[in-house]
Amino acid sequence: MTDQLNSSYDVVVVGGGAAGLNGALMLARARRSVVVIDAGSPRNAPADGVHGLFAREGVPPAELLARGREEVCGYGGQVIPGEVTGIVRDGEEFVVTLADGQSVRARRLLVTSGLVDELPDIPGLRERWGHDVIHCPYCHGWEVRDRPIGVLGLGPMGIHLALLFRQWSDDVVYFAHTNTPPTEEESEQLAARGIRVVTGEVAAVQIAADRISGVRLADGIIVPREVLAAPTRMVARTAFLADLGLTPSSHPSGAGEYIPADPTGRTEIPGVWAAGNVTDISAQVGNSAAAGAMAGAHINADLVTEETRLAVEAHRALATA
Repeated sequence: MTDQLNSSYDVVVVGGGAAGLNGALMLARARRSVVVIDAGSPRNAPADGVHGLFAREGVPPAELLARGREEVCGYGGQVIPGEVTGIVRDGEEFVVTLADGQSVRARRLLVTSGLVDELPDIPGLRERWGHDVIHCPYCHGWEVRDRPIGVLGLGPMGIHLALLFRQWSDDVVYFAHTNTPPTEEESEQLAARGIRVVTGEVAAVQIAADRISGVRLADGIIVPREVLAAPTRMVARTAFLADLGLTPSSHPSGAGEYIPADPTGRTEIPGVWAAGNVTDISAQVGNSAAAGAMAGAHINADLVTEETRLAVEAHRALATA
């Protein structure tokens, strides 16, 4: 990584995760001037490894990102540590401002700032997040297979998550917590799969010897568990986009907020693309990287279209001069 920020670029990428780095890689290979501004707070930082990623199964997140940064820089791109605090449009360009007071101009933007997992204020939950408090069966299911798993009833995805985790363990308990009790149909589904339902509010996650030992309810009852799956409210990191008029929308699933974009990553604001968890809250690392590559390719194509138009206009002016 380098701290030397140029005054302008073809593309500024906000966020240095899988989506941002793969988008920057595509753009750098297309001979575009591109900089990734990375706040250094990846969502998967607490995880021991990245899973479900072809040919890189189990790689530590920090190692994967370090290699990605090297690849981007190897093609002439830049990766700068910093936090973007605001973006405004100035004519046909954007002015991106950083927390340290620096600013940089860009012809196009790729927003890959990710999301924040909001957890309820239950003692022990945040402390074990990414270890034995997990949220995604495809990210962590194999690692917790055949262990006693609890699923916390949070938001609209709790029961769905309990049914999914049953694929990895035959000892799954659904803690209704403060959620609406399961419907008759849901209760039948849970019972048919052998998933026990525990009613009552969860008061704390019990921890012993640096691992989960159980879930304590408000009435004092402790249900032994080794793993707790907790659906989060997933909120896109987008405060810096407010001056552009690009604000997050409620996700159709009810699980959080996101920036809507088309399949190429193009948002409703001309010149702005988004990729990764900021626009696809369920995307894993592989999905995010692929979306970043797609957005990078389409940004380059958009710039080519603009440059071709300008070249044609210049050619016609010259021919009629």
